[in-house]
Amino acid sequence: MLNHFFTDPIALGIAQALCAGVFALGVAFAARRSGIHLARETVISLIRGLIQIIVVGSVLVFVFGGNQWLNVVILLIMMLAGAYIASERTKAIDRPFRITLTAIFVGAGLIIGVMVFLGVIDTASISLIPVGSIIINNAMNTSALALDRFRVQIEAHTGLIETGLALGASPNTVVAPYVRDTVRASMLPSINNMRSLGIVWIPGVMAGLLLAGSDPLSAALYQFVVVSMMFSIAATTSLLTTLLVRSHVFTKAEQLILRPQAESERPMGG
Repeated sequence: MLNHFFTDPIALGIAQALCAGVFALGVAFAARRSGIHLARETVISLIRGLIQIIVVGSVLVFVFGGNQWLNVVILLIMMLAGAYIASERTKAIDRPFRITLTAIFVGAGLIIGVMVFLGVIDTASISLIPVGSIIINNAMNTSALALDRFRVQIEAHTGLIETGLALGASPNTVVAPYVRDTVRASMLPSINNMRSLGIVWIPGVMAGLLLAGSDPLSAALYQFVVVSMMFSIAATTSLLTTLLVRSHVFTKAEQLILRPQAESERPMGG
């Protein structure tokens, strides 16, 4: 319908973006009727996302024809931004940015480095940056999920953890079940993506290759490669995040720092 009113590609793109944004806002405001207050966060995220993607699109025009070392700089910036965004999901854990930064740098850096070395990812900007961004984004989401899940697990089992510590168990031993649960839970989206690939979900990489005129079988195989890398980064990042955050919830004297919010916000003597 919109293409009947807009013939210029830029104008059409703006109109499409506005329609999608208005629809997203409508859903967020409708959710308020059920007591789900996400309207403000949705507005901020939409505006921020639109500005960011326009800026990145403008920058990539120069990057795609530039020095290959510029690719590394772009990916490092993406990792920094991803670590910051993931760390913002919880304030209850001490120094979350250090945790997410380490997990994303090590996890995403390892996967991208190995795949480039093996020749799975081309070093050309037009390939490395889009695929690298998918890997880093998945690392960011997994790290954020792992942080939040681990916090919830610890807060829900404070009594059991402190009982275990009182009986002489080490911090690593008492939180081991919650580490395993956190890693499994934060990997579920990637597992579901792998299971639904081609049946429920035809991802953007494959769709882009098909639109560019690539052979469907080649596009399907390359999409499988990307989804496999997403699974690998989810496993690596969730494990790293959980193992790193584990040491941030105890003091050097092996006392539990992280407390349930209702308890930590309760007035003294109340």
